[in-house]
Parts: sequence; C-alpha cells; structure tokens
Amino acid sequence: MIGCPSPHRRLAHGFSLIELMVALALGLLVALGIVNIFNTTSSSSLVQAQLARLQEGGRFAITALANDLRMANAQYCSNMGGQSAAMSNGSMTLDRYLRAPKVIVSGATLQSAFQDVTTSWGATSGTNTYPAAPTASFVLPSWYAMRGYDCTTTACTPVDPAGPTTSTGVIPQQGTTTGNRVLGSDVLTLRYLDGSRGWTLNGTTSYMTVASQLVSSFTIAPQTGEPPLTDIKTGDLMMLADCNASQVFSAKVAGAAITPNSNYTNVSQPTGVSPRLFDFNRDYQTVTYYLQVVDDNNGNKTGALMRRQNGVSAEVVRGVERLDFLYGVMDAAGNTSFRTAADIDSATSCASSNPNALGSDPGCMWRSVQSIEVHLLMDGQKPLYALNAGDMQYQYYGDTAVTGLASPDNTSRVVKPSQQGFDNHMLRREFTTLVSVRNYNP
Repeated sequence: MIGCPSPHRRLAHGFSLIELMVALALGLLVALGIVNIFNTTSSSSLVQAQLARLQEGGRFAITALANDLRMANAQYCSNMGGQSAAMSNGSMTLDRYLRAPKVIVSGATLQSAFQDVTTSWGATSGTNTYPAAPTASFVLPSWYAMRGYDCTTTACTPVDPAGPTTSTGVIPQQGTTTGNRVLGSDVLTLRYLDGSRGWTLNGTTSYMTVASQLVSSFTIAPQTGEPPLTDIKTGDLMMLADCNASQVFSAKVAGAAITPNSNYTNVSQPTGVSPRLFDFNRDYQTVTYYLQVVDDNNGNKTGALMRRQNGVSAEVVRGVERLDFLYGVMDAAGNTSFRTAADIDSATSCASSNPNALGSDPGCMWRSVQSIEVHLLMDGQKPLYALNAGDMQYQYYGDTAVTGLASPDNTSRVVKPSQQGFDNHMLRREFTTLVSVRNYNP
C-alpha cells in the first residue's frame, strides 16, 4: 500500500537519546562498583601485607634481642657466681674474682680494648661519679657487663651514649634526619665472653709454663676449630679463664709463644678446670642495640633496629619506631621490681658490689639485673592514606598517660611519630617480651 512503511524500515530504527543515557548511567554504576571493589580489595591486600610484614619484623626483632640479652655478663664456664666465701682466721674472706675478671692492666688500657658505648673512668653518671682509672690490678667493674640509657626526645639518662657529632665509629646523635638515632628510643650495651673461641690449654700441645704458681709463658698450637694465632693483633689484651675465675693481662706474642707482661701483677696459675686462653679484644664481645632513622628512597622514613658488635653496626630489621627497656632486680625479700636505667645506675652500694669496693661502688646494680623487659613499637614502614582514624590507633607501654587505643598524635603520648619524622598513616603494633639474664650475680 502506498504510504505504509516497509517492515524492514520499522525494525531498523536505533536507540533514542534517553535510552543511551540510561545505558551509559547503568554502565557507569557498574564500572564504579567494580572500581570500588578493586580499591577495597587492593587496600585490604595492602593492609594485610603490611600487617604480615609488621608481625614478622616484630617477632624477628624480639628474637634477636633476646638471644643477646640472655648472654649479658657471660664468662667462660663460670657464668653464675654470686659470692663464694672461705673461712680464714675466723673471718669471712670473699673470692673477689669469681664473678668478674681480675684485670692486670691499667684502667686506661682496659678502656682502649672496648670499641663501643660505655662510661669512661671518672666520668659523671647521673648523681654519681665513676672512679678514676686504676693504675694497679682491679676487678672488672659492674657497669662493663651491662649499661642502659633511657632517652626522651630531648635527652638521655644517666648520660647520652652518642659520641661527638664529629666522631666516626660511634652510635649517632638523636635526630630526625636519615642516619640519626631515633628520638625517644632507649639504648642498651652489654658484654659477654664468646666461649666458643680461644685456645684450649690441654697440657700437651698447648700449655702453660708455671713457676711458684705464676704463669711465665704460654705455648699455643691451635687445634681444629680454633682461631689462628695471627688473629692476635699488636696491643691486644689476653684473657686466661677456667671454670673458677679469669684474668685479663697484656702479653708479648712471638709465634706460638705468649709471654705475660708483669707491669702490674703476675698472672696466677688457674685453680679451676679446663683452662682456656682468649684474645680479650676480640673474644670479649660488646653489643649495643639502638634505633636509627632510615629511608626507603621514596621519602618514607621509619626506624631500624641496629645491632652494633665490637664497633661495627648492622641493621637487624626495619619498622621499629620505639624501643624501651626495664630492668628486673630482686631485693633481699625475694621481690622483683622493674626499674629504669637511671635507677639502676644510681645505686652505689648493693649486694653485688665488688668485695674490694670501699664504701661506694657506682653502677654496682647492673650486674644484679636478672631479667630485662623489652618493649618495641613496630610500624608498617609505608604510609597507607586509605586508613581511617580508627585503623591508625594503637597503644604502647611508654605512653603511661594514654588509656587504651589512641591516635598517633594524642597529646598524652610521650613520643609522637610526627616528632620522630614518621608519617601517621601507618599501622602500628606493640611487641613485648621478658628475657631472663642467665649470668646475673645476686
């Protein structure tokens, strides 16, 4: 019929503008949903990855610390001492060298054998003054076995353990720049003898020459697993130890022959079993833990737990923002109290005082520390700006005025991440452990 449209023409018409707009709107909604799901999943994945990294780093840091802290003040097979005594003419005579090595060099010479954080002879320590450097034989002081430093964002007590800003080979000053020590983080130095090293005096291939109970020389033939004698460097001190006592002295080394210098006191013949000779400079370990500011090269800063051994620092794990130590000491009634480094350092007379100390023995309580409570605050290392306010909340032992979870910049926090130069938008968790010190001396 004329005027009637073809059926094909009726079927060939397109979408109207309204239909296209509705389709586009629906497609946009679906796309937005997909993008939202992707973002949520991606954000959740990043959070889970950061939590996993945080948990792994925290456990690793705690394990590393515990392994060293247990060894503080360890000696060669005479670790747990206290005061041994013998009756002599009706009076009690103390064996002064059971708990700490007898040092047969000057205090200044001994000081030069250590390469790390310590307090020099005669230096001011809190309210005490450590004694002047001895010029005759003496007992290794208590503070050499262990010494801690409590630090706020502005100062450390009993002293700041960092070296001068112009010095190299020392732990850094506090600050927010990469390479600085993290603000508000404690420092702990401890020392122990590496009993796996040294040379066994078996009486045949390696032996002492003794006259009138004094050692005149050593002849050493290193056995399998023992270090070569070339490890001994000019000026190193030697240490003769057995399962009863130990002596630190200077010596002349000529090949397999080692001859003690008798500038102060002669080296006595050991009275215990299994005598062994050590290179004191290398075998008496000095370990220091502290936090250092590090950067991931993308502008993201965090703290790294540093382990410094015999003057060489190495990074243990990243993501540590705060580090605090408390020191457990048992009183005469058998009660244990946990104290700060300043409290421990301020003691001048205690049960663990060296028997030859007259009236005052500054720092004597360091050798009585029988447990150490460790607190770490870990972060996820990379900022996550999708975190809400609740996700960023955390609690930490050191913030005693903060109750429960709180924001990073809570005004009651002792140390805030922003003060340390760290971003608030990170997950944070506290890790804590209690380490028993095997070698304390009550």
